Amino acid sequence: MGLIILLASQVQVPSSHQTLKRTIITYLSVSIIFFVNGCTLSTRVLLDNYKKWKIHLFVQLQCYLVTSAATFAIVSLCATNPSFMDPWLLIGFLLLGSAPTTLSSNVVMTRQANGNTALTVVQSVIGNFLCPFLTPILLEMYLSSGAWYTRVLIGSSTNSAYAEIYRRVFKQLGLSLFVPMAAGQTVQYLFPHATKKAMIDWKLIKLSSLALLTLIWQTFDQAFRSNAFASVRASNIVFIVFINFALYGVWLGTCFAAATTWLEKRDVVACCYCCPSKALSMVVPLSAVMYVDLEPVELSKMQMPAIIFQAVQVAVGGVLTGVFRWWIGADEEGAREEGKSDGDGVVGAKV
Repeated sequence: MGLIILLASQVQVPSSHQTLKRTIITYLSVSIIFFVNGCTLSTRVLLDNYKKWKIHLFVQLQCYLVTSAATFAIVSLCATNPSFMDPWLLIGFLLLGSAPTTLSSNVVMTRQANGNTALTVVQSVIGNFLCPFLTPILLEMYLSSGAWYTRVLIGSSTNSAYAEIYRRVFKQLGLSLFVPMAAGQTVQYLFPHATKKAMIDWKLIKLSSLALLTLIWQTFDQAFRSNAFASVRASNIVFIVFINFALYGVWLGTCFAAATTWLEKRDVVACCYCCPSKALSMVVPLSAVMYVDLEPVELSKMQMPAIIFQAVQVAVGGVLTGVFRWWIGADEEGAREEGKSDGDGVVGAKV
């Protein structure tokens, strides 16, 4: 990921091709991730996970209400000194906290961590389906506080119809999630042995990780091409990185502490990737659609916290895959040892 960001900082796609590049990469990469999951996940397992309504309620409350409330609290603390933080960055943090879980990285990493991938897929679908209804409402609620940083929006027109938001979100869900997922399920049903051999033995399952790296590249390529980082003071960028790590830690810790009290470990891992993760692919179009007359530099600043958070969640989530694998593996190893001991006891009694 570091090499990808370094490459994006040195060479970028021309500005005239940025929109086309973003559209192709976003749809193609997410489609690959969900096609791979369609080829490797059992249809029955997916349907069983759709029935877990208590977990769905838990994850969506965490992802929308808990994360946005925690972000609003931190933004309020950061806003005590108006000369320190750029107001557009503070608004960007509120947009980040109100965004849905991502469609891509949490699915890939849940699989790598041996968590419940099917549950993560289901939560991604539900979260992004709710996005056009909940995110604008939450953002407007927090912006109505009357804080000084909200004054930069005075005079800017807000698209209150949200028709474009609904169209864009549901189009992306249909073309990059439902269609590839259904295609993968069909391929798995028609050619089960060949699909398993291709995905597992030939390592084609790694395509999902490659697709995730491609998404990260296009995000930073766009940010560097639009001079988004140049428009923000260096001290503010450092502070954004610090706050993003703090937010991810708070969201993850809250989710883990609550989930471990009533869920099995594989479901806990799925929740811990869904709840703190945020969808940059939703934040960027939402900000552009909701505030239609902002200057490009203002829009870039608003999107900056989400752009940097994308790198933070992938970096921390990647480290956690090993931790979660060890956590789940230790439990399974203990269960095997217990079963072996019980078996020895039974044999001894029989003799």
